Amino acid sequence: MMVSSKRLYQEAPVDLFEYADELRYGEMHLDVDPDLGYHAIVAIHNTQRGPAIGGCRFIEYESTDDALRDAMRLARGMTYKSAITGLDHGGGKAVIVRPPELTASQRESIFERFGAFIDGFDGRYVTCEDSGTLVSDMNLVHGETDHVLGYDTAQGGSGDPSPVTAFGVRRGLEAAVHHRYSRNTLEGLHVAIQGVGSVGYYLADELDERGADLTVADVDQSAVNMCVEQFDANVVEPDAIYDVDCDIFAPCALGAVLNDETIPRLRCDIVAGAANNQLADEHRHARQLDERGILYAPDYAINAGGLINVAEEYRGYDRDRALDQAGDIYETMHQIFERSEIENRPTAEIADRIVEEMLYDH
Repeated sequence: MMVSSKRLYQEAPVDLFEYADELRYGEMHLDVDPDLGYHAIVAIHNTQRGPAIGGCRFIEYESTDDALRDAMRLARGMTYKSAITGLDHGGGKAVIVRPPELTASQRESIFERFGAFIDGFDGRYVTCEDSGTLVSDMNLVHGETDHVLGYDTAQGGSGDPSPVTAFGVRRGLEAAVHHRYSRNTLEGLHVAIQGVGSVGYYLADELDERGADLTVADVDQSAVNMCVEQFDANVVEPDAIYDVDCDIFAPCALGAVLNDETIPRLRCDIVAGAANNQLADEHRHARQLDERGILYAPDYAINAGGLINVAEEYRGYDRDRALDQAGDIYETMHQIFERSEIENRPTAEIADRIVEEMLYDH
């Protein structure tokens, strides 16, 4: 998993209540144990359509403001992701601030404590994997609560959702290719993938199988080496991925990577990847991409496969049914692209409008 040492959000700190109003919140909850080095945030954005589902992120943050803002934006994204996919769930997200020095026993204690925290929501928020968390972490959470998904298949869970997420991203990417190039194949297209950890690796596999040429970047050299060995991928340094002359740029690491500094550097026709919150500023940077003629696949619409997978587990897991629904991301993206052309508005604005019509315009 590609983790940047830079701040996720470069702007000045925002007023928490103003930001909550802007995102139409919702609830925020904190759980802290200083002796354990445990600081957790649960953001429940909306439960209008049903219990909130969203992953638990476990990464380092440079500031509390970054962690709070990340949790809040991610939870809102889960609400929108669930709605645009037609799921009977709301959106929530958990963030645990990862200590700089972490022992195995400390990690176990942190996720046990987190499981007890989640149990207190009595099912209004259901957690699962996200950046920095593993199936083994969800197993520990499951030891404290039933309100968790994506734990080990041997315990009755659905396991790692990353392959289904990658499958859905590939289907959405195919929709973008069809819209931009009027073609139904990925053969010979050049895709630059930023972050080849869990989802990014499986996406590389999906694309390689269909004849795409790959360039990859990640701070984890072992992940890069695997892509070179298995997919004959080209490699660039992490910051150079924005400058690759390619057909498609696929952000599959952390958020806010499309910003004032990086968008002018892009040399692609399409941006379509698995990362959440790809746009540092949802409105300004969506317009910048549109003005440059770059077709943007809104992140919460194209990366919904993981949510689809755990939502399927919530109601009784059937992997084939999960894959079928993740395949429908193609049609979701097609509708967004078509409406964007008709209304002459950026795709990100169209996706938001579709969701807001469902949630608020009645």
